Amino acid sequence: MAAQPVRAVQRMTRRVRRLAERTPPQRERHVDLLRAVAITAVVVGHWLVIYVARDGTGFQGGNILEVAPWTRPLTWLFQVMPLFFLVGGFANAASFVSHLGRGGNATGWVLGRTARLLRPTTIFLGGLTVAAVTAGLLGAAPALIGAAVWLAGIPLWFLVAYLAVMVLTPPMYALHRRAGLAVPIVLAVLVGVGDLARLVLKVPYVGQANYLLGWLAVHQLGFAWQDGRLPSRRSVALPMAAAGAVILVLLTVVGPYPVSMVGFGEKIENTSPPTLALLALAVTQTGIALWTRDPGNRWLRRPGPWTVVVAVNMVIMTLFLWHMTAVVIGVLVLHATAVMPEATPGSAFWLLLRVPWLTCLALILALLVAVFGRFERRTGPRADPVGAVRGVWPAALTIAGVGAVLAGLLSLALAGLDYHGVTGLPVRVLAAYFGGVAVLRAVRRRYARPARE
Repeated sequence: MAAQPVRAVQRMTRRVRRLAERTPPQRERHVDLLRAVAITAVVVGHWLVIYVARDGTGFQGGNILEVAPWTRPLTWLFQVMPLFFLVGGFANAASFVSHLGRGGNATGWVLGRTARLLRPTTIFLGGLTVAAVTAGLLGAAPALIGAAVWLAGIPLWFLVAYLAVMVLTPPMYALHRRAGLAVPIVLAVLVGVGDLARLVLKVPYVGQANYLLGWLAVHQLGFAWQDGRLPSRRSVALPMAAAGAVILVLLTVVGPYPVSMVGFGEKIENTSPPTLALLALAVTQTGIALWTRDPGNRWLRRPGPWTVVVAVNMVIMTLFLWHMTAVVIGVLVLHATAVMPEATPGSAFWLLLRVPWLTCLALILALLVAVFGRFERRTGPRADPVGAVRGVWPAALTIAGVGAVLAGLLSLALAGLDYHGVTGLPVRVLAAYFGGVAVLRAVRRRYARPARE
């Protein structure tokens, strides 16, 4: 029996090597590297900002940014979601153009692309529900179940925004073809208007549009990179990175925005919703991405580094979705058993304890990926060969399915720390999400015809 996991790892290793060896020479490998780096930085960043303490009432946790102000500038390094949306825009544009070239259309592209994103998400939500039910049957306190489910579900915030900009790729790419870089510039101006309305004029709700406008602006930069309107030349990249950095300093150190690029309950947060300061960071990261493209692609011609990048990208959504579940398990393993000693958050001893903390979480996440990663690996480029999907009804059903999924994910992200019943999450919200997934699956099976290879 012990030999079975070893053989499974060996088979997986051989598969990754084959995929790496078969990579087309024209593939933009640097984009895959940036995606892997971005998600890894997000995972490690989330693990580092959490502190846990015990008292007479049980566990108490918080964000290190609240109690250690010296950590806040470090978020400029770990807040790499703009980088992920940048490479997402690049990849989505390349995929959409290729799909159209094979005779597909927008509806077919959305159906195929959402399948690759929603399969690991559906497994995650199913696993979270089963875990909540099991914990309740074992007698866990409802408040503890609510807190654990909320913590594990933090990645859903990102997923709502990314899924929204992804499904908007067809119309936004058409707009990009007409107006180019004017699109992200206009979107950035609208983000500034939203900041003004929200922070200065105190106009309710208007600024919430920045949740979409801000991430759309970064996604559009990816379009411009993909088709060459934003060239990977030092004469463009270095001034862009420098200008973004200068504007970022002016907006935060001198201006009204906080230095932290990660929210922790401040009156103004740069991510909730995205602000001009976050867009300045995005411009800086875009410049760095363009600057490092050529050396990055040369380095990734080496089999070793490229194989690692391929391996990470095969399970990248699984890594992201389950990394906060690893925290929940890690708290139970290290803190509930008193294995991890107490330390003042931000102290030298606390920093030293980050080594066993990160090691434990990495091992737990590796086990979770070993169990659940296979579902994502089944969603490769050929897993859903959706071509053109003709007709008004399939398009309408696709829109309805995506809308239900987005509504469900947004409601799940907003559910909060409360106990929501035996499933751990509101049943009506789960019904909306799974109902939307079922509609999209039905449309793929009923109306889609295979894409030409």
